[in-house]
Amino acid sequence: MKRLLLEFFAMALMLLPLEARKTQKFTHQTIAIPRVQKQVLSIETAHTSLVILVHENGTLQTVHYGAKLAHPEEYLALNASSEDYNGDRGATYPATGGRYIGEPALHVKYADGTHNTELYYTGHENSEKDGVQTTTIRLRDYVTGLRVRLIYEAYGQQDVIAAHAEILNPSKQPVQLIQAASSALYIDADEYLLTHLHGSWAAEMQLDHELLGHDVKLIESRRGVQATQGNNPSFMLSLNTREFSETSGEVIAGSLAWSGNYRLSFEKDDAHRLNVVAGISPHASAYPLGPEEVFVTPDMLWTWSNAGAGGASRNLHRWARKYGVYGGGTVNPTLLNSWEGAYFTFTTETLLRMMDDAAGMGLEMFVLDDGWFGNEYPRNNDDAGLGDWEVNVKKLPEGIDYLAQYAHEKGLKFGIWIEPEMVNPQSNLAHAHPEWVIQSPGREIYQGRNQWILDLSNPAVQDFVFGIFDRTMSLAPNIDYIKWDCNRVVQSFGSPYLGEAQDKFYVDYCQGLYKVMRRIREKYPKVMIQCCSSGGGRIDYGSLPYCNEVWTSDNTDALARAYIQYSMSLFYPACVMASHVSAVPNHQTGNVTPLKFRFDMACAGRLGMELQPRNLSAEEKALAHRCITSYKQYRDLVFTGDLYRLASPYDGSYFGLMYVSEDQSRAVVYTWCTHFEPRTVGGKAFRLQGLDPARQYKVVEQNVDQSCWWGNGLSFSGDFLMAGGFNPILPRLYSSAIFVLEAQ
Repeated sequence: MKRLLLEFFAMALMLLPLEARKTQKFTHQTIAIPRVQKQVLSIETAHTSLVILVHENGTLQTVHYGAKLAHPEEYLALNASSEDYNGDRGATYPATGGRYIGEPALHVKYADGTHNTELYYTGHENSEKDGVQTTTIRLRDYVTGLRVRLIYEAYGQQDVIAAHAEILNPSKQPVQLIQAASSALYIDADEYLLTHLHGSWAAEMQLDHELLGHDVKLIESRRGVQATQGNNPSFMLSLNTREFSETSGEVIAGSLAWSGNYRLSFEKDDAHRLNVVAGISPHASAYPLGPEEVFVTPDMLWTWSNAGAGGASRNLHRWARKYGVYGGGTVNPTLLNSWEGAYFTFTTETLLRMMDDAAGMGLEMFVLDDGWFGNEYPRNNDDAGLGDWEVNVKKLPEGIDYLAQYAHEKGLKFGIWIEPEMVNPQSNLAHAHPEWVIQSPGREIYQGRNQWILDLSNPAVQDFVFGIFDRTMSLAPNIDYIKWDCNRVVQSFGSPYLGEAQDKFYVDYCQGLYKVMRRIREKYPKVMIQCCSSGGGRIDYGSLPYCNEVWTSDNTDALARAYIQYSMSLFYPACVMASHVSAVPNHQTGNVTPLKFRFDMACAGRLGMELQPRNLSAEEKALAHRCITSYKQYRDLVFTGDLYRLASPYDGSYFGLMYVSEDQSRAVVYTWCTHFEPRTVGGKAFRLQGLDPARQYKVVEQNVDQSCWWGNGLSFSGDFLMAGGFNPILPRLYSSAIFVLEAQ
C-alpha cells in the first residue's frame, strides 16, 4: 500500500507544470521602455546615404542604402512600423528575442539560461577625423542591461562605409555571445543577383553568380586560418536584375575584414526583402563575455554604386589603396622567387647565379623561398624543420647575410620566406613544446602537409612567432621583404592554453595573429610583407592592413590566372596582386603557353618571375628584359589607377581590362585570347572606359615589332576608343597584347 501511494504521488508530481517542479521560478515583470524622439540618422559619403529611422519606441530600422539623398529627413513621414506578424522588419542590428524571428546579428545567452535580447536606442554621437565621419549609435537591452554600440565610419570620397559593433556586458555574471555579427543590412529590391567566389588550392577565386530565392543562403568558412582558400568573405549584390553588368545598374558590395572563420547570410523573406548579416562565424564559438568586458567585432565594408560591378570595385580599390592595405598604392619591386626554380634543392652557388640572371633581366628583388633552415632536422622537403629557424649550414655555410649583401651589390633587394605559425613533428620545437600545438585532449593530432599548427591564442606562442620574424630580420642587416606563409587548415581544434574555455579558440587565434602583426609593424614599418597561405588562402581585408601584397595562387599558369585574377579584382586592388611568370610545362597544370602571354598576364599585377632563369634561351631572356623594362614605365597605373574590366574570360573567348590614371591622361590596356575564336578576321572590339572623350590619346603596343592593331602609334579621341573603335586582332588561343595610351 505504501508503495502504491509513493507511485501515485510521483505520477502526480510529473503531471505538474515544469515551473512548479523547479526550486527557482520565473517571475513576470514588465519593463517600461522610455519613449524617444522619432528621428533620422543619415550616414553619408560623397554619393551614398545609409539611412536609419529611429522609431518612438526606440527600435532602429534601416530604410535606405543607395544613392545620396538631399533630404533624408523626409523618411520621418514614413508612417510604417518596423513590426509586423513576422517580427521586426529591417531591424538595423537584429537580435535573437522579442518579436524577431529571422537571422540575427546578435544572439546572447545569459547566466540565467535565457536567450532574449531586445535592443533600444539610447543616443548617438557624430565625430570627424582626417576626413572620416564616424557615427556611433548606442543601444541597450532594458531587462539585462546589455549594451551595444554600432559604429559606422564613412569614407566620403571612396563611397565606403565600415561598420562594426561593440558589445558590453555590464552585469556581474558572464554571458555567452552565440553570435555577434559586425553588421546587418536590410535591402528592398525586386531581384537580387549574388556574385561571390569559391574554389580550392590552385583554383582560388572562382566566380559564381546566383539569383537569390527565399529562405537563407550562407557563405561560410570553418577552416580556421585559411579563410579564403575555399570561399571569400566578399560579395556583390546586383539589384533589380537577373544579369551581371560591369557598367550599369545598382550594385551593393560587401567585404568582411576578418582572417578567421566567418559567415555571410542572405535571407529573403516573404515580403521579398533581403536581410544580409555578416560577421564572425558562430561555429564552435559561443564566446564568453565576462562582467564589464567588451567584445569588438571586425569591420564590415559596404559600398554602393549605380555604375555596375565596375563602379563598386573601383570604390573598394580606392578605399583599399588609401586605408585598407599597408603601404597601399606604393609601387612594389619586380622580383624573382626561388621556389619553382629551385624548390628545396639549392646551394649558395645556385642562388647567386639566379640573382645574376634576375639582375640581368632587369628585375629588382630576389626572394629566397622555403628550404633555407633546419640543421638537426634539415628542411630538405616538407617533412621536417618547421619551427627550427636557424640557417642550414650545409646548404648555406656563408649564411643569409652573404646572400643579402650579394643581392644588394647586384642592385637587387633581398627577401626571405617564413612559415611561423607552423611546426613539423620532426623538429626541436615540437619536442620542446608539444603544449604549443593545436590539439584536442586524447585525440590524434592530425597533420596537413606533414605539419601541425601552433596555438596563437596562447600569448607565449605569440611571443615565439614574433620572435621568428624578429630573428629572421636579424640574419642580415637589410632584409627588405618577408614572404609569410600558412599552409594548412585547422582540424580537431583545441587549445591547451585555453583550458575549459575552448569556445574562444577560433576568435582568439585570429586576434592573436593580429596582435603579432601589430607588434611586427611597430618594429618593422618599412619591411615589405607578402601574405601567403597555400597561395590565396588569406586574401582578406583583415590581413591587408599589415601586408603590402598577397600571393594570389600557387597556380602560376597564365591561362588559369586569367580567371583567378579577374575574380580577385572584383574586390581587391591590383597593387596587392602578386602575379608571376613561370616555366612551361606549368608545374601545376602542365599547360604550355607562350612566354609573351605569360608576361602579358603577369604584368596586370605586381610582376614577378617564378622559374630557373638558366633554363631560358637567350631569346627568351631578351624578351623578358623587354617586357620588364616596358612594365616599369607604366606600372604606376597598375598600382594607383582605376580599373575597368572590358571583357570577362568567364563569358567568352577574350579577357580584357585597363587601368586609367586619376587625371585621365594615361592608361594601359590588356587584351588576351583565352579560347580559340575562329571569327576574328576583323579584330575583337573592346570598348575602352574611363577616358576623357574629348582628349586625343596616342596608342602604342608594347613588346612587339609588329602590332596586332591597325591604329598602333596613332592618336584617337577618347570618344572613338570608348565607342568600339579599338579592335586588335587576337586570332588564336594565347594571343595577347598590351597597349599604353598617352594623352596628347
